[in-house]
Amino acid sequence: MKIFIWRHSKKFSSWSMFNEPHIYRDNYMQAEVIVLAHTKQEALEMIETDSKWDIEELKRIEPQVIPLDQPAIVSKLIDFG
Repeated sequence: MKIFIWRHSKKFSSWSMFNEPHIYRDNYMQAEVIVLAHTKQEALEMIETDSKWDIEELKRIEPQVIPLDQPAIVSKLIDFG
C-alpha cells in the first residue's frame, strides 16, 4: 500500500495562467486529496466516486507517493497567506 497525495493551490493564479489545472469542480483556493491505495490508478478510481473531483485534471498533476514500508513525513503545509 502507498499514500498518494494530490495538492493544488490557485493562490497565485492569474488570468495569464490559462492552462492551470482545476482539480475540484467547485471554486477553491487550495485543494488536497490523500488516498491510501495499492496503485495510482486505484487511488484515482476511489477519488472518482466523488463527482466533485475532476479526474482528468488530477492526472495532470503527479502525486506525492509515500510507500508504507518505511518511516516518512506524510505531509507538510506552510501557508504564509
